[in-house]
Amino acid sequence: MSNQQKASEKDQELPLISHLVELRQRLMYVLLIIFGVFLGLFYFANDLYTYLSTPLTALLPEGTSMIATDVTSPFFAPFKLTLVAAIFVAMPFILHQIWGFIAPGLYQHEKKFAVPLLASSIFLFYAGIAFAYFVVFPLIFGFFTSVGPENVAVMTDISSYLNFVLKLFFAFGIVFEIPIATLLLIWSGAATVKGLRNKRAYVIVGCFVLGMLLTPPDVISQSLLALPMWLLFEAGIILGVIFVKPTKDEEDGDADDSEEKNDDDDYTYEEDFERTMRDMKD
Repeated sequence: MSNQQKASEKDQELPLISHLVELRQRLMYVLLIIFGVFLGLFYFANDLYTYLSTPLTALLPEGTSMIATDVTSPFFAPFKLTLVAAIFVAMPFILHQIWGFIAPGLYQHEKKFAVPLLASSIFLFYAGIAFAYFVVFPLIFGFFTSVGPENVAVMTDISSYLNFVLKLFFAFGIVFEIPIATLLLIWSGAATVKGLRNKRAYVIVGCFVLGMLLTPPDVISQSLLALPMWLLFEAGIILGVIFVKPTKDEEDGDADDSEEKNDDDDYTYEEDFERTMRDMKD
């Protein structure tokens, strides 16, 4: 192999190696910031769990409380909550590192479009968590604690409760990103505003199916997730109309559809009969 070929292969390998080195460095930054936030929050681990369990404990019957059915639960449940809370708190920094890694590969107009989307995605993620805590939890726990038999005391295990609420936090945090996902589909050309509007009925059905899969098996939590999903989808369409200009092909397609519709409206059976008679004479 000639020296020139070796040099060309080396030039091709360097960009990949440099990207991997940068990715490793940014992952180390992410882990360090999560670890730092975790150390700062761990002292308040029990207080965090008390605050998280307030929507349920406020509705428990008098004389009952949450329980720990596992020996290690009193330690590992607050520990797990603190770790997840550290990730949630560090989410802006994590997304910033992701943005710093992919930004060099974007064009200038793409960067101008991506920065507001990044900030909006952070806000919507936290908004989904807040909606779950302040709106969904009181309704769900109020329903669950009121429908049980009178001779059964509601005493929830702390680990089961934590897994339940974290699942809902994650579900609502992701669901509230629907406007961003819808806007990206329209902006990238993978979908159009008209096409998404035509598929609205399928989207509504899909929202309730996802609500059934992502939430506990009850109608209340399913509806509380499905309805915001649908409204956020509509918000994404509105954002697509405002911020994404239709292409020339889409405008021509809309014009052709309107012309065909007008032709169909002006078309009568008498014209059809006359046209058929002329064809027979010919």
